[in-house]
Amino acid sequence: MSQTIAEVRSRRVWDSRGRPTVEVEVTTDALISGRAIAPAGASRGSAEATDLRDGGTSLGGLDVIRAVANVQERIAPALIGLAVDDQAAVDAVLDSLDPTPTRSDLGGNATVATSLAVLHTAARAVGVPTWRYLGTPISMPRPEVQVIGGGAHAAMRVDIQDFMVVPLSAATVADAFVQVAEVYLSVGELFRQRGPVLGVADEGGHWPAVASTEEAIELLTAGIARTGLVPGVDVSISLDIAASEFENEGRYRLATEGRTYDRDEWLSVVERWVDAYPIVAVEDPAGEFDPTGMVQATKSLGDRALVVGDDYLVTNAERVTAAARDGACNTALIKVNQAGTVTGTKAAFDAARLAGWSTIVSARSGESEDVSVAHLAVGWGADIVKVGSITRGERTAKWNELIRIDEELGGLPLAPLAVSAAASSAQGHRAPC
Repeated sequence: MSQTIAEVRSRRVWDSRGRPTVEVEVTTDALISGRAIAPAGASRGSAEATDLRDGGTSLGGLDVIRAVANVQERIAPALIGLAVDDQAAVDAVLDSLDPTPTRSDLGGNATVATSLAVLHTAARAVGVPTWRYLGTPISMPRPEVQVIGGGAHAAMRVDIQDFMVVPLSAATVADAFVQVAEVYLSVGELFRQRGPVLGVADEGGHWPAVASTEEAIELLTAGIARTGLVPGVDVSISLDIAASEFENEGRYRLATEGRTYDRDEWLSVVERWVDAYPIVAVEDPAGEFDPTGMVQATKSLGDRALVVGDDYLVTNAERVTAAARDGACNTALIKVNQAGTVTGTKAAFDAARLAGWSTIVSARSGESEDVSVAHLAVGWGADIVKVGSITRGERTAKWNELIRIDEELGGLPLAPLAVSAAASSAQGHRAPC
C-alpha cells in the first residue's frame, strides 16, 4: 500500500551566493522523510518560474519568508493525505494552487523545493536511491564543466556567460573528471603567468581576466593543449553565450568590447568561433526574443555543434515542441526550477527526446548541497549534465554524487554525443598566450 504525505515542512536556508532560499521536507505516514532545496539563477528567461522574494530592505530584498510561509500555510494542507508516489497528482495540486505562468503567486522556489522533496521521499519510501526510482540507466551523462566564468556569473567582466569543457575521450565519469581537473589546473597556471589571480566566478570557474570573449576561448584551448590532451579529440569546448543578456530587437551589443552587431553579423562571429576552435556546443546563441536568430543559428551550426536552448525554451514542453517544428535548437537545457515542478520538467525532457534532440540536465548559478540534479540526469538518461566548475562544495556535491552513482552501477559508459567533437580544422589548435 502506498504511503501518504503526513507532513510538509519548510525553512529558510542559504545558497552559494549567500542568499536565502527555500528548503522543503516531506514526511510520510510511515515516518519516511526526504527534502530538497530550491536553486536560483542569475540570468533567467523571462518565461521561467520565478523565485518569490520579499522585497524591502532586509537582505537586499531577497528574503524568502513569504515563500516559506506559502509552503507551510497553503501547500502543506493541500498535499497532506496524497499518495507520496503519485508525483503527477502532487504537481497538479501545485499547478492548481498557482496557475500563473511564472509561479508569481506561490513562488517557483516554493513549488520546486516541494516537488523535489516529494520525489526524494517517494524513492526513500521504497528503499531505492532517487536515480533508480526514476529509471534504469544504460549510460552516464557526460559532464559539461565550467573552467572560466563570465557574463552575469562574473559581474559582466566579459559578455559571454560560461566557458566550459566537455571530455570526449574519457571512458567513465571518473576519467572525465580527471581530464577536467587537469584542464582547470592548466588554465589556472596560464592565468597566473599573465598577471594577478582574481579569484573565481559564481560557479567556481576562473575569473575572466581577459580583454575579450575570443581571448578567453583561446586561453581555454591553450589550456587543454598544455595538459597533453588534444583539443577537439580528447576535450572540446562548450559556450553558454546567454545572448538574451545583450540582445535588443535583433541587435547584439558586447558592452565589454564596445561592439554592436546586427543579427547576421553576430551569428557570423559565433560561426567563426565554431570553425576556428574546438567548440562542440553553443547555448542560446541568439536572444530569447529573436526566434529568427535561433533558427538561423541552428541551420548554420546544427550539423557540427549542439545548439542549446535555455532562456529560449525555459524547460517548457510546448516551447520545445514549437522550436523543433520551427527548426530552432537541437538540444534542450533542462532546469527543474525553470518549470517549477518535477512533472513539468520531465514533460520538457520527453518533448526534447521526441524531437530527436539531445538533453542537458543543468544546475543553476545559485546552488546548495542538494544533489537532485545528479539523480535527475542519471535516472532520466540525459546526454549531458551541467553543474558548474569542479571547485566549490555546492558543485562538487553533485559531481561526487555522480561518481558514487556510477560506482554503484558498476561503471557505465558515458553517453555518446550526437555531433562531431569539433570541425577538423580546429583540432590541434594551439592558441598563443
